[in-house]
Amino acid sequence: MRSSAAYDMASGEIARARGFVRDFLAQAHLLHGWPVSDRATDVAQLVVSELATNVCKYAPGPCLLDLESDGITLSITMWDSGAVLPAASASDPTRVGQHGLELVLMVCQSFEIRREPVGKRLVVRLSLLDSADLNPGGHTAW
Repeated sequence: MRSSAAYDMASGEIARARGFVRDFLAQAHLLHGWPVSDRATDVAQLVVSELATNVCKYAPGPCLLDLESDGITLSITMWDSGAVLPAASASDPTRVGQHGLELVLMVCQSFEIRREPVGKRLVVRLSLLDSADLNPGGHTAW
């Protein structure tokens, strides 16, 4: 299952992007019966919110959001026109703010950045299953 949306992040459409993710996952559950945990929905919205916030701050303008899932993993791809690649700051518990990329890296299964002819593309993959949905060997329970 896949879906895409375009936003103007100069207008700060972060809430709309979060809603798009929430609706996509709800539809995946309803249409395909895929087990999408509440935690996975919350984490996916957090990731999109953090990525979109970075677009608003550092590359305001057009942004494309692509979601794709096989029922086990959610792939979130965000493109923006900014040339500067994001980098996580060194851990500093006294720093106020700028923890977004650190949070994204903590909750995702994989994170990748690709330069594009115009801008960049970030790809994040998340599990849709909670650890309780896995058997003791760490494999998905069927």
